[in-house]
Amino acid sequence: MTRPVSGISRRARLLSVGLAAGVLVPLGAVATAAPAVAAPAPTVTCTSAQAGLAAKLTKDITAALKNRKGTIAVGLHDRTTKTTCTLRSGTSFDSASVVKATVLAALLWDAKKTERKLTERESDLAYAMITQSDNAATSTLWRQLGPTKIKAFLKAADMTKTVPGSGGYWGLTRINTADEQKLLALITAKNAVLSDNARAYMLKLMGKVVSSQRWGTPAGAPSGVAIHVKNGWLQRSTHGWRVHSIGAFKGGGHDYTISVLTHGNSTMNYGVATIQGVAKAIHKDLTPQAPAAGRYAPTETPREAFVAVPGA
Repeated sequence: MTRPVSGISRRARLLSVGLAAGVLVPLGAVATAAPAVAAPAPTVTCTSAQAGLAAKLTKDITAALKNRKGTIAVGLHDRTTKTTCTLRSGTSFDSASVVKATVLAALLWDAKKTERKLTERESDLAYAMITQSDNAATSTLWRQLGPTKIKAFLKAADMTKTVPGSGGYWGLTRINTADEQKLLALITAKNAVLSDNARAYMLKLMGKVVSSQRWGTPAGAPSGVAIHVKNGWLQRSTHGWRVHSIGAFKGGGHDYTISVLTHGNSTMNYGVATIQGVAKAIHKDLTPQAPAAGRYAPTETPREAFVAVPGA
């Protein structure tokens, strides 16, 4: 019979291991570890200077997300009522075409440094990139800027958690709603990063997005409110469809921005429906007096399509 090399008892060996690790664990606890406690699911958090609005938004956004599958992040800020809502603000997603707004902002920021206007070629590319979500135009501007200028803009914009996609795959840039809300804030209010002309230009293009791509955050916006939007959609083998929408809205006594990022959608249309459910709740709570008949409803069903370049 083979004997143990050491004559130390099992109890003593366990005790010595605990001492060596700097932690003395009661021996009775070794056999029965405490069951793991699941972390609570992220919840919608809202604050507002307007009485009752934060509670209503929290309730209604939560209700809109009930039973919706996938991972969903939400950002809202209304300057008028000093209202902010967040859900999973730090969760990262593949950007798809939402990054095109960042590409344009970086292009305008870089031009501002040398006090030059965009060339006719750059203007044509920017127009196609934002209003039609043109991938080839985006790739051209992405290559022109290069990683150094893109990263420099992100630093200037304090978009510290946005990570540009490598190898030219701009659609795989990692984003979150906290940084998207920072970008929208730069586009919609005077600041030192983007000139007034640059901001007006971005809002102009985001207001001219083709009708088939004006779904998402604009859903439920009341008539009389100016709509500026950029959407993104992309299917990959993991996390299914990424479907995103960022928007800026001004009018009716309000000035607000919304970002909704999602992945884990079974189809593109499923993700669109999730985003629009959230958007309708937000628009209704911020502008409760607007008649239902006057609220914006996207007129076309989004088209599911395979795109060779990540980020349609």
